[in-house]
Amino acid sequence: MWHELRRLGRAFGYAGRGLRYMWRTQPNARWHGLATVGVALWAWAVRVQPRDAALLALAVGLVWAAEALNTALEALADRCAPEPHPLVAAAKDAAAAGVLLAALAALVVGVALWRVYGWP
Repeated sequence: MWHELRRLGRAFGYAGRGLRYMWRTQPNARWHGLATVGVALWAWAVRVQPRDAALLALAVGLVWAAEALNTALEALADRCAPEPHPLVAAAKDAAAAGVLLAALAALVVGVALWRVYGWP
């Protein structure tokens, strides 16, 4: 059992290291952080219902997951193919498109809930 707990602790440590790397190296991650804080403050101020808060959390989590995967792909591509290559560029662009699509989906959720709750 202790072995499993240590392994779990290490896994959380690796994830934390990845989050710190993403925060330090990706300007868009910092923008996502600002947006996350703004959404959380708005949801608290207008007393969003639990079901709607879950939708917001899912939308925000989707954006963060896409940003993490984009960061991972970029780092791996830069290590494996440091010189410019059209396929590497296409992979990076597709990953960035994934972040954009997740952010647009989150925006749709936010606008829909804003229409229900309005401003505080």
